[in-house]
Amino acid sequence: MNPIIGITTNEGKNIHGYPTSYLMQSYIKAIMQAGGVPVLIPSLIAESGWDALYARLDGLLFSGGGDISLDLFTGDAHPRIDEVDPLRDAVEMNLIRAAASGGKPFLGICRGAQAVNVALGGTLYTHLPDQLPNALDHAYPGNLRTVLVHEVKIEEGTRIAEILGEPIVKVNSLHHQGLKDIAPSLRVTGHAPDGLAEAIELPDHPFGIAVQWHPEWLTDQQSARNLFRKFVEAAGK
Repeated sequence: MNPIIGITTNEGKNIHGYPTSYLMQSYIKAIMQAGGVPVLIPSLIAESGWDALYARLDGLLFSGGGDISLDLFTGDAHPRIDEVDPLRDAVEMNLIRAAASGGKPFLGICRGAQAVNVALGGTLYTHLPDQLPNALDHAYPGNLRTVLVHEVKIEEGTRIAEILGEPIVKVNSLHHQGLKDIAPSLRVTGHAPDGLAEAIELPDHPFGIAVQWHPEWLTDQQSARNLFRKFVEAAGK
């Protein structure tokens, strides 16, 4: 049977002002292309629902979205912090910790990478241009999701190096925050040219990987397809 992959979602409103739970289809298509069956996880789900859903999922994808609340980590307040959703934070923190301790395969993307780091005890730069010396422009002008704007050097001997099959990957970049202090249990496995950690993994875990870029928009690249395929394969075991 095809593995069932839960994907976290955003909360918002439609053009008529009605509340919505939504997700860009690029995540859904990437999981389907890799052989998985995507299931959307609404942030409104109650705690009893987290447990019930977690038990039925084969893997978890923590998607991109707004910023994580400063209530959850030690970071600098900044006027650019935006779209904080405490309900989503709560769902993701609990699911990440459960997956990390329980050995359930997970993949974090952009905000998802930041959530993995925070859930396991790390911190974030809350606005890179003001806090990381000589930072690249990581919030690429025009929000061009398929444009490759910088390289990420992948560390040799890591799980993600084996999966991507390339020592250097060119990536898109759509974020204004980033990983600062890395959680003790995580290993940094990729860096941007300005030194920012762009890939992390949980050693000795069946599949615990997170990346700061958006591979779901880059599935024309073999390395991105490899990442989703290996994730779904791990979820199917």
